[in-house]
Amino acid sequence: MELMIVAVILTMLAAIAIPMYSDQARRSARVEVQSLITTAATRQTQFLVDRRRYADSMSSLNLSLPTSLTGKYTIAVATADGPPPTFSITATASGNQAKDKCPTLVLDNAGNRTPAGCW
Repeated sequence: MELMIVAVILTMLAAIAIPMYSDQARRSARVEVQSLITTAATRQTQFLVDRRRYADSMSSLNLSLPTSLTGKYTIAVATADGPPPTFSITATASGNQAKDKCPTLVLDNAGNRTPAGCW
């Protein structure tokens, strides 16, 4: 009987703890990709000053997706020559990360961050 009570308690704790842990791991990955996007935007500004255009890829900015984000996000850079030239950097969640409340994050040349509630 005591063993059954212990099993029930452990099951209830696992039912609460596992989803909370998964949620926290997704939030942590989101913060990490937001940092990467912000760094890319800063480098885009310098790229514009140096070359009078925005870079059309993360590799042109000497950035790559960290291994901790591999399989969790894909990053896309979109540019337009203008006038004025513009860019947007989009991170799209994939795999288990797509269950995050913010599966797509966008930062553009004007500093607009969408969706607003996710930054």
